[in-house]
Amino acid sequence: MKRLFAAGLAACALILGTHAPVAVAQTKLKMILNWKYQGPQAWFFIAQDKGYFKAEGLDVEIDQGEGSAASIIKVASGAYNVGFGDINALIDLASKRPAEAPLAVFMVYNVPPFTIAVKKDSPIKTPKDLEGKTIGGPANDGALKLFPAFARAAKIDASKVNITNMSPNLREQMLRQGQVDAVFGFVNTIWFSAKAIGIDPEKDMRFISYADHGLDLYSNAIVVSKQLAKDNPNAVRGLLKAINRAIGDTLANPDAAMDTVLKREPLVKRDIEKERLLYTIKEEMSGPEMAKIGLGDVVDERLERSINVVVEANGLTRKPARDEVFSRAFLPPRADRPSKLTVTGK
Repeated sequence: MKRLFAAGLAACALILGTHAPVAVAQTKLKMILNWKYQGPQAWFFIAQDKGYFKAEGLDVEIDQGEGSAASIIKVASGAYNVGFGDINALIDLASKRPAEAPLAVFMVYNVPPFTIAVKKDSPIKTPKDLEGKTIGGPANDGALKLFPAFARAAKIDASKVNITNMSPNLREQMLRQGQVDAVFGFVNTIWFSAKAIGIDPEKDMRFISYADHGLDLYSNAIVVSKQLAKDNPNAVRGLLKAINRAIGDTLANPDAAMDTVLKREPLVKRDIEKERLLYTIKEEMSGPEMAKIGLGDVVDERLERSINVVVEANGLTRKPARDEVFSRAFLPPRADRPSKLTVTGK
C-alpha cells in the first residue's frame, strides 16, 4: 500500500508539473534619451511605470541623454539598442558608417525646433549679422550640428562665425552675461531653461528659427539598432505600441504624466516642465502632415529633401537611401496612431 501511495503521489506531481505556470523571459532593451529628465519625455516613463513595455514582453531600462546627436552615436556604438535622437545626425552617420548607423522607426518631432537665440537688445537681427560673432552651444546639440546647413541656406559665411562649446546648464546664463553673442539649441529647451533661471524669454530673448530660412527638417525620432530591427522585429513593434499608447495617456492626463518625471528627477520645477511638455506637443509634434499620415510616420519627399540638405551642407561623399534612415515597418496600425494631438486633460 505504501508503494502504491508513493507512486500515486509521483504521478500527481508529474501531472501538476505539466500544468504549472512557466515564467516567460522578457526581452531586455537599453534606451538612451535625448537629454536630462524633462517634461517631454513623460510618455517613455508612463510606458515603463504602467507596465506597457512589460505587456509587450519588454524590460526597458531608460537612461538620461547628453544631446540629441549624442544619442545616435551611443546607439551606433552598441552601448544602447534604443534611443531618442536627431534624425539629421543619423543621416550624417548613415553616410559615413552605414553598417553601424541606427534606424529611425517613429518620428516624434515633425516640426523643426532648431534655433539660434540672442538677447532682445542684441544687434543681431538677421542670420547675416552672426558673422563676426560668437555662438555657443553644447558639443552634441542638434542645432549646432546643423549650423553648416543653416549657414548655407541663409547665405552666411560660416568661416566668419566663431563657435564655442559650453556645458548645457551654462548656455542661457552665458548668453545673459554676454559671454557669447548667441546660443544654439531647440527652442523649447532654451525657452524653458531660461525661465527656470529667472529669464523671461518672451521679453528678454529673440529667436532665429532654422525653419524660417528654408530648413524644413525633421528632428527627434525613436531609433533602434539595425541588429535589433533585424533580430527581433516584434520587440521593436512592441516598443512603439507601448510608447504610442503612453502618448495617448499623456494627452489625457498631463499632470499624471508629470508625476512620472518628478519621480525620476524631484528637483525639476513641475510647472515649467509641464509647460515645456505642452509646448512641445503643440509646437514640435503637431505638424499638418499628421492629418494624413499620423504621428510616427514621415512624408517620403520631405525626408528625401532633408537627406539632400544634410549631405550637401556637410560635404558628405555618400548619400544614404531613405530606407537606410527611416522604416515604417514597425509602426502601430494607422488607425491606432493619432492624426491630431489634442490635450484633453489638465
